Amino acid sequence: MRFTSTPRGARLARRLVSHRLNDWGHPYTTPVNETLTLITAELTANAVRHGHVPGRDFRVRLTLAEGIFHIEVTDTRAEKQPPSTPPTPDSASESGRGLHLVAALADDWGVSPRLAAPGKTVWAELRAMQQGHSSTHQVAPDSTDVDLLLATASQLRDDLGSRPEDASRGGRRP
Repeated sequence: MRFTSTPRGARLARRLVSHRLNDWGHPYTTPVNETLTLITAELTANAVRHGHVPGRDFRVRLTLAEGIFHIEVTDTRAEKQPPSTPPTPDSASESGRGLHLVAALADDWGVSPRLAAPGKTVWAELRAMQQGHSSTHQVAPDSTDVDLLLATASQLRDDLGSRPEDASRGGRRP
């Protein structure tokens, strides 16, 4: 699904992934849901901060096959590639830890060029038990996902300050 390259778009993408995982039998408070939601939050925040091109959207794709979740975030900025090994952040810095979290939480991650257009895709994989579901799922949202996103959009704040732990509380801060 495509999202505007804004903080709100990043939040909506994170919420869509969390809702989709819940629909696939991985409830909001399970480790799989919380981990993939956090990975999505980091990758989409990076797409907005570092991959933003005015007037261009970013895309999120979540798939599950053979017990492996695969999340992709594609933006349109080709010249800003994340390093294959995240640099050690300055201990006093308030940012620069996102890819460290992705590397620590994901079983594998990487960057590949965007096919047929400028840009890149940053992806991550997480192995998980399937809890009785088929090994392939739709990647396009169905109408209930879109309705849910539209119904909750007015409750979301437009800043990148949403903390990953807020995902289990529906994006609301205490």
